[in-house]
Amino acid sequence: MPVEASLIQILACPACHAPLEERTAASHGDPSVPASDAELVCTSADCGLAYPIRDDIPVLLVDEARRPA
Repeated sequence: MPVEASLIQILACPACHAPLEERTAASHGDPSVPASDAELVCTSADCGLAYPIRDDIPVLLVDEARRPA
């Protein structure tokens, strides 16, 4: 189940405060992300952290974020 668009509009990256966008493993082709997992990705070119979505809840903790490949 995707994160509601209204929620994504108000969320920001905890590390750099840039907007986030939802991506699935299929949409960005990253083999390090399981195909069933979605994540919120920072839109900043400098940051780019990817935050997991677990049980339809975004986990916006920098320690849980995946660094860009």
